[in-house]
Amino acid sequence: MKKFLSDWGLFIVIILLFLVIRFFIFTPVQVSGHSMDPTLADGQRLIVNKLANIERFEIVTTKEPDDQDTTAVKRVIGLPGDTVKMSNDVLTVNGKIYKEPYLDQFKQAFAKEKLQTEYSYSTLFQERANAATTFTSDFEVTVPKDSYFVLGDNRLVSKDSRIFGFVSKADIQGEVVVRYWPIKKIKLF
Repeated sequence: MKKFLSDWGLFIVIILLFLVIRFFIFTPVQVSGHSMDPTLADGQRLIVNKLANIERFEIVTTKEPDDQDTTAVKRVIGLPGDTVKMSNDVLTVNGKIYKEPYLDQFKQAFAKEKLQTEYSYSTLFQERANAATTFTSDFEVTVPKDSYFVLGDNRLVSKDSRIFGFVSKADIQGEVVVRYWPIKKIKLF
């Protein structure tokens, strides 16, 4: 047994450490869909920190409340107890106006040509954009205790809290900390 432990002990410890980190701290996910364009694109791969404290504007992975088998990648907009309001593309949380610079690229394209070039891959998305008067539809909500209000960055086509409701704290799987694929687009969040 001593021979086995001296030969394989370090290897076993490294494997166990890797497994603990993989299953309890960090996990890989793949973006599926266009709801986080242009911040995150379909097919990109991310690492999620399962132990993070969730804060406003962080990107998280969560189970969709109306389909627990589906994992969504969204941005946290409202924290428990917040009153979140969107009016004419101006975000207000608890009476304070917040800028959303991560939306600038798509908001400019929306103002210029209603995102028709960006949405050239989908006539449904083009029709939605053409019919929209603002990039983010107006709403006002108060976030319940132990829940979050999440939105996709691609507000015209995102299935998010405006559709599936508030996300419970238990459904949030973690915070996106790095995009590692494609390699040319590696980024820490």
